[in-house]
Amino acid sequence: MSQTTTTNPPPLPRTISDYDNRENSAWMYSFGATMVPFLAFCYGHKRGVTVKVVDSILKSRVGGVGLLALPFVTLAMEKCVYDSVQAFQGINPNVRPADRGGFPSGGAALPSFSLIAVRSSDDITK
Repeated sequence: MSQTTTTNPPPLPRTISDYDNRENSAWMYSFGATMVPFLAFCYGHKRGVTVKVVDSILKSRVGGVGLLALPFVTLAMEKCVYDSVQAFQGINPNVRPADRGGFPSGGAALPSFSLIAVRSSDDITK
């Protein structure tokens, strides 16, 4: 008869300070990384890209219904950038401290869209 052992998941941190050991200016990386796509959107909008995208969606097979997918696609792109930057800084985007949660900080309840693995603290200090 084989025995199976179950391992309990590590307890959730009480506060964000329990697992976030970055310096105070580290928020600039997240802010800067999310601003790059936003500024690209603003530049493209000025150049008429938004109208071209809407026209191409309307002329495609999905038609006007395809416009309903546009907010979800752009939010997914933003979450991808934000989760990837958090993972680069060693913060797991799926961990929600006990003192956080609910709107607007409910991103940990969603699946991570990070393009890279979460870096360990050893990788960050090198």
